[in-house]
Amino acid sequence: MAKMKIAIIGCGTIANSAHIPAYMKNSEVEIKYFCDIIPEKAKAAVEKYGCGIAVVDYKEVLADPEIEAVSVCTPNLMHATISIDALNAGKNVLCEKPAARIYSEALQMQEAQHKAGKVLNIGVVNRFNGAVNKIKELIAAGELGEVYHVYVSFRAHRSIPGLGGAFTTKAIAGGGALIDWGVHYLDIVMYCTGDPKPMTVSSKAFSKLGVDMANYVYEGMWAEDTKDLNGTYDVDDSVTGFVRTSGPTITFNGAWAQNIGIGEGYIDFLGTKAGIRLTYGGDFTVWTTKDGKLYSYKPEFDTTNHFENEINSFIRCIKTGEKLPSHIDTVIITAKMMQAMYDSSDLGKEIVLD
Repeated sequence: MAKMKIAIIGCGTIANSAHIPAYMKNSEVEIKYFCDIIPEKAKAAVEKYGCGIAVVDYKEVLADPEIEAVSVCTPNLMHATISIDALNAGKNVLCEKPAARIYSEALQMQEAQHKAGKVLNIGVVNRFNGAVNKIKELIAAGELGEVYHVYVSFRAHRSIPGLGGAFTTKAIAGGGALIDWGVHYLDIVMYCTGDPKPMTVSSKAFSKLGVDMANYVYEGMWAEDTKDLNGTYDVDDSVTGFVRTSGPTITFNGAWAQNIGIGEGYIDFLGTKAGIRLTYGGDFTVWTTKDGKLYSYKPEFDTTNHFENEINSFIRCIKTGEKLPSHIDTVIITAKMMQAMYDSSDLGKEIVLD
C-alpha cells in the first residue's frame, strides 16, 4: 500500500520536537516536503531526517496533487491563512495550537473546513494524553459527583519564550502566556468536563516583567534562537480570571514570568464526591472518602506519547472519516472563550457570551 504523502509547513521548535518525530514513527506516511520561509531551516530538516524536499513557499506544497495532508507549525499569524489555503487546495490539515490569533480568524478556518469537507484538527495535544483521558472517564462515570469548580494554575518563575521575537509580538502571536500556555490548560478543562458552553468571562492580563527586555533576567528560555532584544514585547506575561460555564465555574492564574521562584502547573477538578489534581504533563491524584474515612489514591496506567497519539489519530481520521475531539468544531469553543478573556482585560469589564 502506498504511503500517505504529507508536508511540514514551518520547521521550527514544535515541528522538530513533536510533529516530525511522530510522523517519522508512523509507517503509513512519508514526509515529502519540509517548508519554511527560512531556507536553512527546511534544508536542515531534510538533512536531519534523511527524507523530503526543502521548499520556501508553502503554495508549492499545496500545488502538489500527491500531498494529502499538512502540519501547520508556523507562528500563529499564519495559522488561518495557510490552513484555509490548504483546505481550499483539498488538503487535510493539522494546525498547531492555538487555532488562530483571534476568534474571528478561527471562525474563518471553521467555515473553510465546512466548505472543503476536509479534516481540520487543532494541536490541542492533551486530548490525546492518557492521564487526561482517564480523568475524563472518571468524571463521565460520576466518580467525582458533580464537578462544580475547576482551578487552573500555569505559573513559572521567568520563562518568557523567544523574548522580542514572534512569541512576544502580539501582531504575530495574538497574545502571550494565555494564548501560548493557557490554551492547553483551558482545553483540558473543557475536554474533561464535556466542553460546556462558556457564559461569562472576567479576566485581567498583565504585561510587566518582559517589557524591559534588556534587563530581563531568566534561567531558561524556550525558542531562545528566536530571541531579539531589538524586537517587540507587547503581550501578556501573566493573566488571571474567572469563567462561568453551563458546567463548572473556572478560575485560573497563569504566568510566563512571575517573581515567585516556584513553578506550578496543575489543574484541580473539584467534585461533590471526589477531587482530582492533575499535574500538567504528568499523573494525577484522587481524593475522596471511603467507609467513613478520608482516602486518596494515584492511579497507575500505561501511557504513550501524546504527540504520537495525535499524529496517528490524524492520519487515521483522514482514512476513516472519524471526527476527532481536536476538530475545529470543538476547539472553536476554547478560542471563543480566550478571545473573551482578552476582551475583558482590554475593556475592564465582564464579557457576556452568546
